[in-house]
Amino acid sequence: MARKMKTMDGNNAAAYVSYAFTEVAGIYPITPSSPMADYVDQWSAQGVKNIFGTTVKVSEMQSEAGAAGTVHGSLAAGALTTTYTASQGLLLMIPNMYKIAGELLPSVFHVSARCVASHALNIFGDHSDVYACRQTGFAMLAETNTQEVMDLGAVAHLATIKSRVPFINFFDGFRTSHEIQKIAIWDYEDLKEMCDMDAVNAFRKRALNPERPVMRGSHENGDIFFQHREACNTYYDAVPAIVEEYMGKVNAKLGTDYQLFNYYGAADAENVIVAMGSICDVAEEVIDYLMAKGEKVGLLKVRLYRPFASEKFVAALPATVKKLAVLDRTKEPGSIGEPLYLDVVAALDACNRTGITVSGGRYGLGSKDTPPSSIFAIFADLAKADSKKHFTLGINDDVTYLSLPEEAAPNTAAEGTIECKFWGLGGDGTVGANKDSIKIIGDHTDKYVQAYFQYDSKKTGGVTISHLRFGDKPIKSPYYVNKADFVACHTPAYIEKGFKIVNDVKPGGVFLINCQWSDEELAEKLNAETKQYIAKNNIQLYTVNAIDLAAEIGLGKRTNTILQASFFALANVLPKDDAIGYMKNAAMKFLKKGQEIVDMNHKAIDAGFGAFKKYDVPADWANAVDAVEAAVSEGPAKLVKMVDNIMKPVGSMNGDALPVSVFTDHADGTFEQGASAYEKRGVAVLVPEWDPTTCAKCNKCSYVCPHATIRPFALDADEVANAPEVLKKAPKPVVKTDYVYTLAVSPLDCMGCGVCVGVCPTASLKMVSRESQDAQQAAFDYCVANVTEKEGVASSQSIISSQYKKPLLEFSGSCAGCAETAYARLVTQLFGDRMYISNATGCSSIWGGPAATSPYTTNAKGQGPAWANSLFEDNAEHGFGMLLGQNALRNSLIAKVEEIANSDKASDAVKAAAAEYLATVNDGEKNGAATEALVAAIGDGACCDTCKTIVENKEFLSKKSVWIFGGDGWAYDIGFGGVDHVLASGEDVNIMVFDTEVYSNTGGQASKASNIGQVAQFAAAGKAIAKKSLAEIAMSYGYVYVAQIAMGADQNQTLKAIKEAEAYNGPSLIIAYSPCEMHSIKGGMINCQNEMKKAVECGYWNMFRYNPALKAEGKNPFTIDSKPATGNYKEFLLNEARYSALTRSFPERAEALFAQSEQTALERYEHLVRLQALYAPKED
Repeated sequence: MARKMKTMDGNNAAAYVSYAFTEVAGIYPITPSSPMADYVDQWSAQGVKNIFGTTVKVSEMQSEAGAAGTVHGSLAAGALTTTYTASQGLLLMIPNMYKIAGELLPSVFHVSARCVASHALNIFGDHSDVYACRQTGFAMLAETNTQEVMDLGAVAHLATIKSRVPFINFFDGFRTSHEIQKIAIWDYEDLKEMCDMDAVNAFRKRALNPERPVMRGSHENGDIFFQHREACNTYYDAVPAIVEEYMGKVNAKLGTDYQLFNYYGAADAENVIVAMGSICDVAEEVIDYLMAKGEKVGLLKVRLYRPFASEKFVAALPATVKKLAVLDRTKEPGSIGEPLYLDVVAALDACNRTGITVSGGRYGLGSKDTPPSSIFAIFADLAKADSKKHFTLGINDDVTYLSLPEEAAPNTAAEGTIECKFWGLGGDGTVGANKDSIKIIGDHTDKYVQAYFQYDSKKTGGVTISHLRFGDKPIKSPYYVNKADFVACHTPAYIEKGFKIVNDVKPGGVFLINCQWSDEELAEKLNAETKQYIAKNNIQLYTVNAIDLAAEIGLGKRTNTILQASFFALANVLPKDDAIGYMKNAAMKFLKKGQEIVDMNHKAIDAGFGAFKKYDVPADWANAVDAVEAAVSEGPAKLVKMVDNIMKPVGSMNGDALPVSVFTDHADGTFEQGASAYEKRGVAVLVPEWDPTTCAKCNKCSYVCPHATIRPFALDADEVANAPEVLKKAPKPVVKTDYVYTLAVSPLDCMGCGVCVGVCPTASLKMVSRESQDAQQAAFDYCVANVTEKEGVASSQSIISSQYKKPLLEFSGSCAGCAETAYARLVTQLFGDRMYISNATGCSSIWGGPAATSPYTTNAKGQGPAWANSLFEDNAEHGFGMLLGQNALRNSLIAKVEEIANSDKASDAVKAAAAEYLATVNDGEKNGAATEALVAAIGDGACCDTCKTIVENKEFLSKKSVWIFGGDGWAYDIGFGGVDHVLASGEDVNIMVFDTEVYSNTGGQASKASNIGQVAQFAAAGKAIAKKSLAEIAMSYGYVYVAQIAMGADQNQTLKAIKEAEAYNGPSLIIAYSPCEMHSIKGGMINCQNEMKKAVECGYWNMFRYNPALKAEGKNPFTIDSKPATGNYKEFLLNEARYSALTRSFPERAEALFAQSEQTALERYEHLVRLQALYAPKED
């Protein structure tokens, strides 16, 4: 049967096939599964019909637990219901999965299998999540690649309908979910033909319905529960045959050979690998290579993992097999072996298959790449008489010595495959452009294609690597491109940092560098190793200045389209006119941002085809030598060790080579603070240049800087005298002092957002080439290391004075222009020396908690935020636990201080210090000094056991400030129950919600914070429901401090609210409006702060404070800090593509929703005015 070919990734394939069988989808976003639900939502909005002739009802819930409950309820009501999830999300569904399976309700959970957080969060792929579901009663079907997801996804749905047993249909997260391939897609008529409609009707007849009422979900006692539980056995016994039946029907239609267990390799193989997932394709490549050399090797691919059909497994093994290596993509500490290994051992025993030696191996945890060299290593080990019983792949285990040694492997990819690799910067459009490129090649040529995108967890600014393959033969190769025909470096900073990018180029291949450098400057920037490789391997070197060209066209920093055009010109995979036409068609996706953006991209495409130039490589490069010595890290010993041993290799993209021993000091996941200062990524093209002659010293630039890369300093005479010559000085001193004022910029840490320029009232800042400012790094570093905070200058009293205080959040991995980090940085300037931070998983944990690169740092005393991340859903409770733990320890010490205060043996000085400590015990601002005075008065504590205990535990003595950080997805949705409970506790905790009105970290899904008319994932037709009033819910308790703030609208109100919240002796909630990259603001994030101002002026966002402490003073606790709307509401909405996009996709709906949104905003302000009157104190 001929099927249509289409280029798509695994998530798209799963969504496509699942849509056919789905009537309801209960979903919740989680990486990397969210795109599946988003596709389903988009198709539903477009009116696409399933095989039952209806559109899918998609319902986004508040959590995965809620989504699973919705699936359960919908199934009970008789609708075929699906969900899409991974990792912690899947684990949250487990309780309902037991119920769904126990009630024999047919459903498919599509899972892009992902690592479960342990010592650290990892958003990438392995099988730890699906293995955790082995006991739930769900059948489990595994796929190897995108085509199998399309083909076998149908089997999961067909089999669950007939068998009544629910299925987990899983494939490797990222490696398969995000790998793009050209595949054959189903015709829904074929799926309908295979579907057992009698079973569907029987399912509906079993549904709950008051027309024929029954009870389901009873409670049972010990007398009958066990027997009743065993009654389902026959259903599970029937599953393998039913799956085989549908695999047979699929095979008949497609000409495939899908079996429960597929063997691949020599018929007389002696050494066989057993595995499931994407590694099977790697193994097949290697087996082909080895069989061609006469080796007897093979692979047994597991498809139906649960129920595990032992007889079928053993029957699929070659009769000649002597050794099996079973591969598990998970780790179960303390177990005698991982799950699949144990299943294989048990299966062999159950079927009396003897004479086979079985070994178990772990591989691929957290998306660790598993290239052919790993498979070669397995077969090499199996060939030994003393092969390892248990082993690991792809790492250097120099602690427990389980890893197999790997050697350079031959190229096993299909003959004639063209391989390409593109190094970009997160947010620069490189990944998006390459997705377009591979789809253009796939959909408009006869070639097979594959694309995979590698990136770290940082937000905009992290390294991205796009791996593209295309050729005339089918492509398996689910591993990174290691030697490419074409390599492009889109970020010049990577050349300056000495990344080994050119080593990826095959001899004679093409290397394209995007830079502004002349030929002479390029020669200076390239290190000796790079030059030698280029010269010795006949690398064809090209340069292109897409940076200046993009700026001229009006695309700002978006160089991706120009570079994409250059790739097509150099790769010559399509005729020029065809390539340009297809690229321009692909650029129409930018229409949601306006026709102007489309036109600019079309200009960029035309320009890119002729923008590059060939570089003539000098012969003497073959003998190039570097003159520069590597810089030596300075700082605390433990921090420097971590930086040198982990952070720097990881930052240079050499993390894969780090041995296990490097991490033994960090086995529990603990890292030192302050490492981000050592990164110096230098990724900004443009950075601010300060003009001291016009500066007003308002410090607003520092106040809004997301990355703390522009800072004011007050220098005394000695500090000025010792400063480097490049230090700029204002002509007049700091007001009311003799201190010299400087504004220092760190060009190598700056992200180039330009927010500082946007808020400068005197135009004293302008964006210039980063390289022109590199000399200013010395001035910045000097000031940070040597200039002290001056008493009377640095304080929390005002915007100006607060910025002389050292930020204890600096150089994070957040997006350029990020509003979240500006708020968080300010909080650390005010209270960072005594802060606990419990951070919800999300943007703020990703930029706040990168391994060995913490942006949270310490002051001169070594004090700073103690930061931790637990999970997404439990952050409020986790932070509350921090408070309880701290209080338990502190209260025991307070009791001992009270003993001293009441003791006749204590000196007057000690008693006075104790009295002052107790008098300020609940005042965080004053208690620190009182604690220091008390410890100083007690001395070494040798006088008595009480004093000794106090001194030994002095770090728990002072009043700490407990903060709970997170985004709106956490606070409004998944973590709301915890937020509500912690606020209701009355305890002294501070909750800061970074409200971006969307799930920013997982790709832009709607949350209860999303507003009317907003387009987001799961709200493709615009959200029709008003935003949740989280502030009012908290205010209803009467004893919770609540504030809504917007830094760009009123910097003073932001500062005041944060200080009031922390000072309030009780729970506080601050909701901070945080414009985001996901909003697609016109002009970019340089306008972030100004966008906040517009939001408040038009009434979109309201600022207010509710301070219960004012009640005791006879004052109104509720203050409205924003005025009635004066700005144009619709104009504000249309300034952001998250709204304006709706006018192009659903114009009539947009008009209606925008009008509704504006009316709601007017009514909301009127409501606030009424609340102010309501809270006013009663007149006597």
